[in-house]
Amino acid sequence: MKNKFLFLGIAAALFIACESDDTSDIVINDNSVTTTNNNSGGETPTETTVNLNGLYTTNLTLDPDVEYIITGPVLMANGTTLTIPAGMTIKAEPIGVNAYIAIQQGARINAIGTASEPIILTSNATVPSSGDWGGLVLCGKAPINSTPDGSDDIATSEVGALAFGGNIPADNSGNVEYVRIEYAGGAIDGNAELNGLSVYGVGTGTTIDYVQVFEGSDDGFEFFGGTVNASHLVVVNAEDDSIDWTEGFVGTLTDVYVQHGTSHDKAFECDGFNTDFSNEAGYFSAPTVTNATIVGNPADIANESEAIRLRAGTRFTFNNIVINDFDEGFDLDDADTGVGVVNDDSNIIDVTFNTVTTNLKNDTGSVFDEADIISGVGNGTGTDIATWGAGWTVGIN
Repeated sequence: MKNKFLFLGIAAALFIACESDDTSDIVINDNSVTTTNNNSGGETPTETTVNLNGLYTTNLTLDPDVEYIITGPVLMANGTTLTIPAGMTIKAEPIGVNAYIAIQQGARINAIGTASEPIILTSNATVPSSGDWGGLVLCGKAPINSTPDGSDDIATSEVGALAFGGNIPADNSGNVEYVRIEYAGGAIDGNAELNGLSVYGVGTGTTIDYVQVFEGSDDGFEFFGGTVNASHLVVVNAEDDSIDWTEGFVGTLTDVYVQHGTSHDKAFECDGFNTDFSNEAGYFSAPTVTNATIVGNPADIANESEAIRLRAGTRFTFNNIVINDFDEGFDLDDADTGVGVVNDDSNIIDVTFNTVTTNLKNDTGSVFDEADIISGVGNGTGTDIATWGAGWTVGIN
């Protein structure tokens, strides 16, 4: 998808670089700025506001009694942990991709909310809008196919040149549970973007569960390689794709709910490898999606809207899916994607199409029909968002 520079070996210690993308300079210190209560009683003043930005080289545990504002890139260094207690709301200045939280390789996040006390990462704008800030970025050491198979080589992220990838499938970047990410995403240009949750080479030791991306300007979730198994994912009103994968992602996505608004692209847009670079490892993305409900915008059916676009050789299994209100259900592109279907590496099992003009569109050049890849039409029940999404999600119809 986007250009990246590849380096041999894991980046030494803490590689932080700002590309020519106008990202703010990184300050190698805790750059917090605080305001205090006026206190005439002689007691120690208490912090009321802390601005977060820069590189954190020790653990950072946020205080529920303090208001935190993200004013630039927040970078957790190798060996550190960012802890965000349940129920907290963290706000970011509306400066686009110049404000984000990045959990770098070897660091962890411990953001565990609950259904009644979710953690909210949102905009500090008086009137928030999509793309106000850059969102949450996780960078791990799990395999990616833009580097040679079995190597410890790394790639770098589109914004901030953050290292990701390696040869540790079970790598652990921490826990993200019951977290809502609002008004995030955005792009510097077509080759440098952030999403609601950007997942770079993240391993199976990581927990991503009960996470919503709301009103984002780029993708909701994007998986750049890695092996992580994510579940209970919600995307409402993403302006680009709701779920995106590339660079050899081979994890699982279980219980997914996507709802389109007035401005959006695909519900799923899925690549087997980074077409702006190459498939160095020689394998393709091959995740499994189980229990997904995709709700389109009826007004877009006439505009040839696509629910799921599969290309660049991606392999896939979709199991128990409901697709509502699209012109096309599944759109398959590129020769390598067709080879995966012919070789029975890709399957669609138990899917229900409601107000879908074309169930399957084959633009791969391989010869197969709908029955060769889709079984159990009408048997899909999707995901029970009304049950597991209650109390912590917003904007669901």
